[in-house]
Amino acid sequence: MNSAETHPMHLHGFRFYVVGLGEGNFDNGTAPETYNLYDPPEMNTVPAPRDGWAVIRFRANNPGVWYFHCHFDRHMSWGMDMAFIIKDGNTAETSIREPPAYMPPCEADSSLLTALRSYLQQKA
Repeated sequence: MNSAETHPMHLHGFRFYVVGLGEGNFDNGTAPETYNLYDPPEMNTVPAPRDGWAVIRFRANNPGVWYFHCHFDRHMSWGMDMAFIIKDGNTAETSIREPPAYMPPCEADSSLLTALRSYLQQKA
């Protein structure tokens, strides 16, 4: 975002974890090494840094179309908004994917993770 201020980016329908923040352009080669995957803050609004980026992580378990937008109303008219469509499809390509191997498992809700893995294996 090329801007003069931090943008409060808000997601409806979910609380999420802020696993990364940074300045400048996002670099997929180096940024993931800085992610906080162990004790990230849980929020529903993230302050996206001026001319920077933010990475959020959330469990997509609330089907629907959920609005993600800058809380400055004028900025929504400038295109600082989008929608997440949360649904489960009929194929592996259109269903919730397994988390990447480098992400630690969600210990608090392992029964849900086990059920999801079983479901995905049946669909494959």
